[in-house]
Amino acid sequence: MFEKVSWSIPLDYEGRAILVEHRKFGLGIFTSGSEEDKAAAADIARRLKKAVRIAEPYFDWRAHEAAKQSHLNVLNHSNSLLERYEFFAGMYEQKREEAERRRDESIKTEVSPTSWTIHYPSVQLRNKAKWYALATIESFFSWTEHVFILVAILQGKIITGEDVARLAAAEWDAKFRSIFNITETATKRYYDDLKLVRAQLRNVVAHGAFGKNGEAMQFHSDVGAVPLLLPYDRRARFKFGHGITFVDHDAIELLSEFIDHLWSGPRAPAKIYIQEWGLPLVLTMASSGEYASAMESEERMKQFAAHLAEEIDRSANMDF
Repeated sequence: MFEKVSWSIPLDYEGRAILVEHRKFGLGIFTSGSEEDKAAAADIARRLKKAVRIAEPYFDWRAHEAAKQSHLNVLNHSNSLLERYEFFAGMYEQKREEAERRRDESIKTEVSPTSWTIHYPSVQLRNKAKWYALATIESFFSWTEHVFILVAILQGKIITGEDVARLAAAEWDAKFRSIFNITETATKRYYDDLKLVRAQLRNVVAHGAFGKNGEAMQFHSDVGAVPLLLPYDRRARFKFGHGITFVDHDAIELLSEFIDHLWSGPRAPAKIYIQEWGLPLVLTMASSGEYASAMESEERMKQFAAHLAEEIDRSANMDF
């Protein structure tokens, strides 16, 4: 079967003609097939592997230098992360609706002629719905941590590898502000509400249900146990509070509404590139202004993404 070749280097190895080629399916060493040639090919493979190990510091340096500039691609995992969120959101809605349908149902099981147990299916279904709600919220924030960076690249807000690394290491709030104008009323409302979800629910669960602010503690008093909540203001040690209270369905609806807001207005073209085409982000296109030009309208982005996808396919197919 014919295999496309990227490059081919002929070698004279102790009087033997040997080819080292980069083909479509990988690197290969090719000889006439004699036992002596096979031994020579094995020796060349060993030397190449040794050379690769020795060259690692050089390529580390090359990578470091490339990160300072825009000669990098950023992989786009948005679709897989969003699908995870959509899966958990769908399972949450399914369990919530089933619990509502069966809220008046009870199952009586006779243990003996004089005793029995009563089971309410809706109780367990509501618990499962809560578990799925937590998974939905976790996956939502995981997706937004990723997609905010991709949108920022398309907007031309970050154009080098170092910019990407800095934003990736930043808090979720900073990623949000990198692509949104939070002076806009609707955006500010989403920003505040999502921060509340993150603080009240996601961060608590992520820290073993203790949270970072003592949400799992109560202190003793003459009237019983009183919820204790450490404040966000670190200057004060403790403050009174009601612990963590949140309505799952309100939170899930908020996430869904925000996704619509994310892909609206001037960010609508970004959805075409990131979600519909699933293309990687090319930092040189951010620094050259090509992305900024494509972001001017959905139609321009459709044409741009289609052309880029064709170029990527051609390259992946080694159509030299």
